[in-house]
Amino acid sequence: MAGRAAPTARRARLGAELRKLRERAGLTTTQAADLLGTSAGQLSNIEVARFGVSAGRVRVAAQAYSCTDQTLIAALVDMTGDRKRGWWEEYRDILPPKLLDLAEIEHHGTSLRAAHSMHIPGLVQTVDHARAIHRQAVPEISPPEIEHRVSYRMKRQTVLYRDNAVPYRALIHEAALRMQFGGPAVARAQLQHLLEVSEHSHVSIGVIPFSATDYPGSGQSVYYVSGPVPSLDTAQLDQSHGPVFIDSEAQLSQYRLLLNRLDAVALPRVRSRDLIHAIARQL
Repeated sequence: MAGRAAPTARRARLGAELRKLRERAGLTTTQAADLLGTSAGQLSNIEVARFGVSAGRVRVAAQAYSCTDQTLIAALVDMTGDRKRGWWEEYRDILPPKLLDLAEIEHHGTSLRAAHSMHIPGLVQTVDHARAIHRQAVPEISPPEIEHRVSYRMKRQTVLYRDNAVPYRALIHEAALRMQFGGPAVARAQLQHLLEVSEHSHVSIGVIPFSATDYPGSGQSVYYVSGPVPSLDTAQLDQSHGPVFIDSEAQLSQYRLLLNRLDAVALPRVRSRDLIHAIARQL
């Protein structure tokens, strides 16, 4: 079983979920390895994603760990079957690995939700808006890397336009709509792009206006990718050092609640579009 220097996000998540199942069963690595007919070292390597694992081994592990959730088992088995290199691999030695992990996670997501207070979400940014954002990066990044990041961001957007397009819900505060990154012309084109994208049936944009009396989360940006079962969801938070991924069930539950509460204070679809129109006319 060959090791891999840079395990994919999918393989890493599969290993982590197998570890969770083992720990819930109250088994040490050594005890579990005995049940599975392998060594503790090999099992540890699977759990930290140094080694891959077959579908059959996942089913055997689930049985040994007394997991009866057939939907979860089927989802874990499915995570073993994707051996194709995704488009993001072309950026493997160019961009930080966490960015590639983000693209892989959302590629396999079943639905996407984003909440932003000061920025337009990446999946609905224009090229010029994305370039203007990256030019403001701290620490500063070189012009070639800016172009790589813009190209990468545009390719991520294919999840919204492919044949099996993923349902997408973006909650955007009015403050983000009024930011003029790149100047008025770029900002106006960005708002027009939001209106065009929101015409797709699977894309929904809700605006949280300045007039909202409640704003749960204090402006925290959250990107939530749903998996085939809730326990395989992923929340992504933006930090100055790069994206942070959350897969703890307790924390995932909190972020689902936060997004639901933000949804409740956002304007309905038509009124959101009307506000975007109004702001665009003011530029």
